[in-house]
Amino acid sequence: MTRYVLKRIGQAALVLWAAYTVTFAILYLLPGDPVALMLSANNIEVDSLTPQEREVAAARLGLDRPLWAQYLGMLGAALRGDFGVSFAKGIPVTELLAQRLPGTLTLSVIAIVLALVIGVAIAFLATWLPRGRLADLLRRVPAVGVSVPNFWIGLLLIQVFAFTLGWFPAMGSEGWQSLVLPAVTMAIPTAAVLAQVLTRSFDDTLAEAYIATARAKGLSRFAVQVRHAFRNAALPTLTILGLLVGATVTGSIVVETVFSRNGVGRLAQESVLAQDIPVVQAIVVLAAAAFVVVNLIVDLLYPLLDPRIARTAKARTPNARTPNVSRA
Repeated sequence: MTRYVLKRIGQAALVLWAAYTVTFAILYLLPGDPVALMLSANNIEVDSLTPQEREVAAARLGLDRPLWAQYLGMLGAALRGDFGVSFAKGIPVTELLAQRLPGTLTLSVIAIVLALVIGVAIAFLATWLPRGRLADLLRRVPAVGVSVPNFWIGLLLIQVFAFTLGWFPAMGSEGWQSLVLPAVTMAIPTAAVLAQVLTRSFDDTLAEAYIATARAKGLSRFAVQVRHAFRNAALPTLTILGLLVGATVTGSIVVETVFSRNGVGRLAQESVLAQDIPVVQAIVVLAAAAFVVVNLIVDLLYPLLDPRIARTAKARTPNARTPNVSRA
């Protein structure tokens, strides 16, 4: 297990480095002048500056050095936990993230929990109910949720529940009421994917021989599905959940923009437009780290949910130490 964890940590470090490097390259390929954008963000007339003043501003940002020197310098600082100072806002990136991160984490956790509840409920009912109109409807609903974009769901919820009914605010970050519509917007596509995967997994699991044995013992349909089918059916869903958690976090960019929330997602959108390289790189590394950690947790949970995985790993260990014997 220790060797496995160390291997995954090494892979995680490689993923974080690749994310950081690719982001750095893409941002420098974008058209525009980071120095001019930074000066404009600070209400400074760029055209009124002399070339010498522009050179001083570039040197203050470290943008006067060769590209490879900028990359190595920023990468070395990032390894020490220092992502530099925001070009546009002039404050340390870590301080800026500390201001925005709590709101985004709260929204993402609520959205993921809501997606789990909705997705599991739809899949469970769709496979538990006798085949009929209601069961068929529950099987088709997730396809609609997957095909509808986030921003359209958000605008529809704003129109109905904010403007028409007036139950929740249309924008802002104050109070628990402001979390409801964004969380539902983020949860619907994730819940739809989970429901699709879990429904197919339930169908396959319920066709297994041990399920027929459980039914032959007189267990009710509900007991069979909860006590015997759900645990094995959840394995593929657990795998996709690790990917969907990362997608939910990145989806906050659109949702926070639609609902005008001051979170990391909206900060990422603002920073890309301003070519605020240190902020964008820190956000990408943060999102990649969350994705890697969630997937590592998922991999470690597999043997707990399915003991056969642990037994298979143990059975292979002696074989790995046995020398190869050539066949006659």
